[in-house]
Amino acid sequence: MSKVSSKLSIRTVLYSLAVAGSLTVFAQAANAYSSEQRIACTPDAFRLCSSEIPNIPGITACMRKQKASLSAACKAVFDK
Repeated sequence: MSKVSSKLSIRTVLYSLAVAGSLTVFAQAANAYSSEQRIACTPDAFRLCSSEIPNIPGITACMRKQKASLSAACKAVFDK
């Protein structure tokens, strides 16, 4: 593996952990989301709100603003 692709792989893993951790902390703080709901919304957080990671309130606000673009599974979480 080249030095560049190794750095990209490490960066991708760290980025993924940051998003997962952010969503987990948010869910714990809100006590409102199950692991299934977090799983439903994680891809949308990456796709639509990656610029807000790891700012949990920012991710939440972004996801609400982007509600029309959310996947059906994640939209159901925000509809509750």
